[in-house]
Amino acid sequence: MFDCIIRGGEVIDGSGAPRRRADVGIRDGRIAGIGEVPGDARRRIDADGCIVAPGFVDIHTHFDAQAFWDGTLSPAPLHGVTTVVGGNCGFSIAPLVPEAGDYLMRMLARVEGMPLASLASGVPWDWRSFGEYLSRLDGRLAVNAGFMVGHSALRRVVMGERAVGETASAEDLAAMTALLGTSLHEGGLGFSSSAAPTHNDGDGRPVPSRFADDAELLALCRVVSEHPGTALEFLPGVGAFDDATRERMAALSVAANRPLNWNVLGVSAFAKEMVAAQLAASDHAASKGGRVVALTPSQVMTLRINLASGFIFDALPEWAPVIGLPIEQRKDALADPAVRERLARGARSEQAGALRVLAMWENMTIDETFTEANAGLTGRKLGCVAKERGQEPFDAMLDIALSEDLRTSFQPFIPGDDDLSWSLRAEVWRDPRTVIGASDSGAHLDMIDTFTCTTSLLGPAVRDKGLLSLEEAIHQLCAIPADLYGIRDRGRLRPGAHADVVVFDPESIGPGPVHTRHDLPQGAPRLYAEAEGITHVLVNGVEIVSGGEFTGKRPGTVLRSGRDTDTVTVPAGDRSRRRNRVRTRRSRSRRRRRPSPPAGPPPPPGAPRRSVRAVAARGFRRRRRRGRPARCSRGRSPSSTRRRAPAPTGPRTR
Repeated sequence: MFDCIIRGGEVIDGSGAPRRRADVGIRDGRIAGIGEVPGDARRRIDADGCIVAPGFVDIHTHFDAQAFWDGTLSPAPLHGVTTVVGGNCGFSIAPLVPEAGDYLMRMLARVEGMPLASLASGVPWDWRSFGEYLSRLDGRLAVNAGFMVGHSALRRVVMGERAVGETASAEDLAAMTALLGTSLHEGGLGFSSSAAPTHNDGDGRPVPSRFADDAELLALCRVVSEHPGTALEFLPGVGAFDDATRERMAALSVAANRPLNWNVLGVSAFAKEMVAAQLAASDHAASKGGRVVALTPSQVMTLRINLASGFIFDALPEWAPVIGLPIEQRKDALADPAVRERLARGARSEQAGALRVLAMWENMTIDETFTEANAGLTGRKLGCVAKERGQEPFDAMLDIALSEDLRTSFQPFIPGDDDLSWSLRAEVWRDPRTVIGASDSGAHLDMIDTFTCTTSLLGPAVRDKGLLSLEEAIHQLCAIPADLYGIRDRGRLRPGAHADVVVFDPESIGPGPVHTRHDLPQGAPRLYAEAEGITHVLVNGVEIVSGGEFTGKRPGTVLRSGRDTDTVTVPAGDRSRRRNRVRTRRSRSRRRRRPSPPAGPPPPPGAPRRSVRAVAARGFRRRRRRGRPARCSRGRSPSSTRRRAPAPTGPRTR
């Protein structure tokens, strides 16, 4: 008797192999058979006309906080995701000390776009160790979830307020490496960090990880190498990489003896040279014996930004001090013509790098307004509105935002929705130096809709544009990310693997319309979209989505490194282990071939002869003086040091 049989579907097993018509039998949470599966089952799913595939693996999410108020981790499972990794970008919420909780909460609200009220009321913030945090989530989740140990959390816990603005001392670094080691031992999936200029804390200052030097990063990466089943994630910055950044990423990979996954490689035909230059960082790492893998989106990213949160704006030159002001003071500054001139100049400067695209104010779209006076502006380009008002587009943007307490949402022009860009995107997806992802699910809740990345790939990109075969796309969403992080027995449909399965209609799969829901703690809003065409999602053999609705089941596993993951190494680490094995063998061989010392002259006649016991005792005293174990040549303590058993007092018996 099977727990479940999925009958009549076309199986794409995630390996890249062609689809085949087959049944899938599930027993005790694992795949028990694929092909002709005879017998009966407690649950039967009719998959006629559908694709049966492994559940999708999303290695870049920020569900660390949402896991406490929404165990489904919605909407990810609706889009076929069955395994997620959180704690990215250096932003985990464990380990923790009481005085760090408020700082981390405000940092997440600013840098990851999570409503502060939701974080304060929806998360308990009362654990200490990483293991304690993971234990809180056991039995609460619909999907499998693992979490990286974040650099900013480590720094804040160890250094307190000095984490922002200071280099770590030797004592700080020793404490951080010890805390990271403990957290990985307790199940952290790896180590994450960020040097991105877009990452600022609740006070508008750089997040703690941005103050780490290379010595600190390398020391922490070496800790990763000591723990099995761990991974490495890093944000190097925005725009083209300089030589120091390429060298840093290669060195971190080699030190950790793990592939380094970096975020994020945006693809556009308008920046083809930058794409090639960023991918070249992988080639540089390979020449050093490391491995660097770029995380790349499956869709054209649509940003919704506002001057209330200030995210993205604060990464522009001259903008951070203004965005860091309280709202009322910020409004006064943004109304000042001199400040406006300074901000506009900074956005257009060479120092803005890739973010200079924001300064194309005339191409920016007004996404959402909040007053009746501005209701007719939604969906219009700033350039058109400014022309009607007789203003510059930049001034029009600021005036509209000021009239709505800075809440107005704008969509900057992001190139890439053209045939040449989509063709280049397909080349990048197939490149072994990349992995598809960058959903950022659980973060930027009012800003981006990349949580639809899986259905956006399978629908618009695969079915509508024909950029990949369906087999290729499933391989990219399942096996490749699972293999990169060594997630054991997931990402492929094969006998014995965990029964994480998605059933979908290839003719209708895609993302549903994006809309706003007010379902976060304290009624805070978020962007949301259901999926189309996904009919069933199973995690560990239990159905969590049926007919596009959640079933209420919570069969997900909280993944722990070493227990649920295998170690993925890099060539430099493999070579180092081989060299060590060779040195060990040679050393043993030399010891075996070492000739015996020549015999000394015979003792003179009548000289006292030393007993074996006396020689052993003398060797014991010499070894004890040198701090070595007190062992004799036969591996036993010298007889002169052994405690004799008391003589028997009763009669002897045979």
